[in-house]
Amino acid sequence: MPVGTQGTIKAAFPEALAEMDYRIILGNTYHLMISPGADLIEKYGGLHKFMNWKASILTDSGGFQIMSLKGIRKITNDGVIFASHRDGKKHYLTPKLSIEIQHKLNSNITMILDECPSYGLSLEYIKNSMLRSLEWAKQSKEAFITREGFGIFGITQGGFVKELRKQSTLQLIDMDFDGYAVGGLAVGEPKNCMLDILQYNVELLPNNKPRYLMGVGKPIDILNAVEMGIDMFDCVMPTREARKGKLYTSLGEVNIKNAIHTSSEEPVDPNCHCYTCKNYSRAYLRHLYKSKEILAAMLLTIHNLYFYQTLMNGIRQAIENNNFSNFKKQFIAKLETLKN
Repeated sequence: MPVGTQGTIKAAFPEALAEMDYRIILGNTYHLMISPGADLIEKYGGLHKFMNWKASILTDSGGFQIMSLKGIRKITNDGVIFASHRDGKKHYLTPKLSIEIQHKLNSNITMILDECPSYGLSLEYIKNSMLRSLEWAKQSKEAFITREGFGIFGITQGGFVKELRKQSTLQLIDMDFDGYAVGGLAVGEPKNCMLDILQYNVELLPNNKPRYLMGVGKPIDILNAVEMGIDMFDCVMPTREARKGKLYTSLGEVNIKNAIHTSSEEPVDPNCHCYTCKNYSRAYLRHLYKSKEILAAMLLTIHNLYFYQTLMNGIRQAIENNNFSNFKKQFIAKLETLKN
């Protein structure tokens, strides 16, 4: 899922995503609560109509901002007090209010309010945080209004302690959510820790409901997670890295800022069929980027989003053909060959 925190995928028209066959994007409850406000979006008939997006939307609950905005928030057992990053005004977000806001946004998939603790905190803190998130999950589920075509996902927590992960996951399963996200990963931990906990946690989740890994988006991490049984992903990486001049290609990563591209007539990726690669040279894209033209961010973003959609389509096809293991091996082998 491309991340549209503020009700927009940065530097991309909704029509461009639709043409690439993206069927779901992510919005953020906290940021949309701050501006323009859930009441205004509700008056427009929900976030779909407000931003002219005709496919599905998943909204994060504001839980990630509990970690990322820790300098301007205070956690209580009942919720979180945020000092707005815009004007300092205080906002109190409870599990019930988070769900009510997401109802006003009319998102297809609602996420429970949880706390996403960073890596390296004490065992006591992680345990208390996990128990608090379980209580918030219960309150979120009670506040959710069941409607056809809409669902609510639970989010597992417990840091990197397997016993806590198990307790969190099993109690969430008892609450019977429509899908389950693995939260609290990619928060500063070593890669082997992430993979170990992810494997353990996924094996506890039911096979008949969607399994969503939050905030992870490197291609190799996606492949590893799919192999473990993950179905859904979101990450700012494709769009954020594009705005920094970093592009993902079938030939490895390309940094369009590098001088080697100054006079290159080649497209970013000769194997790519995106609008950018079909129409523009690396030289032109580098010129736009170095000149700080807005078009640079747009064209580079289109390419990265197309690359990720192509990757996910390839993964789906490989799974349908019972050939995912070979698909993954070939993808990794190709990148390793290019590095050498």
